[in-house]
Parts: sequence; structure tokens; C-alpha cells
Amino acid sequence: MATTRSTRSASASRSRGGSLGIWPWLGLAAIIVIIDQFTKTLILGYYKLGDATYVTSFFNVVRAHNTGAAFSFLADHSGWQRWFFTAIGVAAAIFIVWMLRSHAGQKLFSFAMACILGGAIGNVVDRMMHGYVVDFLSFHAGNWYFPAFNAADSAITLGAICLIVDEIRRVRRGK
Repeated sequence: MATTRSTRSASASRSRGGSLGIWPWLGLAAIIVIIDQFTKTLILGYYKLGDATYVTSFFNVVRAHNTGAAFSFLADHSGWQRWFFTAIGVAAAIFIVWMLRSHAGQKLFSFAMACILGGAIGNVVDRMMHGYVVDFLSFHAGNWYFPAFNAADSAITLGAICLIVDEIRRVRRGK
């Protein structure tokens, strides 16, 4: 009886996309969260708000707090956005886990979703712990500065790019 159950579990796992299913993708997301939180802990420990270190002519390490979303969207509001963006992050994480369960064998898609999941959780942790997201990577050219961001944001961006590439490949295969 135990053999039959394990055989069914293995075949169900393979039918969902691979012998390991969702676990490698959740592992990748966990690694992203760990890297994100570790780097943010370093910034919080060694920098005061507004401190910056010149690294190159186009890159600084800074400590910035973002109470809004991407590009500080809604950052100047009274605080309700903390809970709004936290709820969006939690809902996104639940949806992504569901998508990973359904498509674990689609490697590029699952990689993309795992990157977005790890980044979303990393930023939700910040919002819950601090009330803001810690940003520290600052790129600039002359007097133009791109908004500061962090490892979680980088993972989300990489995931979004991979989703676009995956969709382009899927559409091309369909023709």
C-alpha cells in the first residue's frame, strides 16, 4: 500500500512538472529572501538614513527608506500604503505559489515566478518589520539619479524580464 501511494505521489509530481515539483523553485525564492534580508541588515547596521558611499562614477551605495512602491509611488501618503502594499505582496506570493504548483516543470516560467516570489517576500518582510522598504543601490549619470533599489527589487525585475522572454518564446512556438 505504501508503495502504491509513493508511486502515485511521484507520478502526480511529475505530471505537475518534474520529479521535484515546486521545491527547487521555493528554495530559489528562499535564497533570494535570505540574500535580500542579509544585504539590508548590513545597510541598516553600517549606514544612517541618507548616508552614501561613492563606488564608481555611476554607482553609489546609499541608505534610503521607501514607504511607497516602485519609484516611491504613493510614498508621500499618511501610512495606509504600508498595509496596502503588504497585502498586495502577500496576495502575490499566494498566487505565485499556486502558479508554481501548476507549472513547476516550465523552467523559465518557474524561475521567473520564483524570483518575483523571493523579491515580493523580501519587501513584505521590510514593510512588516520597519514600515518601509530599505533601498541601497543607487545608479546615476551626471545629475540624473535612478531611484534607489535593493536585491528584492532586482529579483523582481529579473523575474519580470524572464516572464516576457518566456511569453515571447511560447508565442513563437505556437506559430
